[in-house]
Amino acid sequence: MDAKAVITAYYDAFNRGDTDAMLDLMTDDVAHHVNEGKVRRGKALFAEFNAHMTDSYREKLTDIVVFGNADGTRAAAEFTVNGTYLKTDPGLPEAHGQTYVLPAGAFFTLKGGRIDRVTTYYNLADWVAQVSA
Repeated sequence: MDAKAVITAYYDAFNRGDTDAMLDLMTDDVAHHVNEGKVRRGKALFAEFNAHMTDSYREKLTDIVVFGNADGTRAAAEFTVNGTYLKTDPGLPEAHGQTYVLPAGAFFTLKGGRIDRVTTYYNLADWVAQVSA
């Protein structure tokens, strides 16, 4: 599977809420660079992060565009996050079902056809403004 196909499958799994399918596309020691957070290493920490996100947010990604280099080792994606804030995340505004629409992107490194690094970016100040309005 080429880089674009791997990343497309990753986001298809995300939109289905299928963490196991996302994990199947990753190396065991995947580095997850969280927006505004610490790097999490390994599938277990990625699964823990996804469980927390699923508990606090309901999100669907649209307008997904995936880019990949010729040798299949690097990829990027740009997309729109359409979400609902379900449960207050510590240090963030109080949740009461606010909706948000947020442009976002991610960068990937792949090894052996699997995701070895994912770095996610979105504008946190934009998100805070939307859920605080």
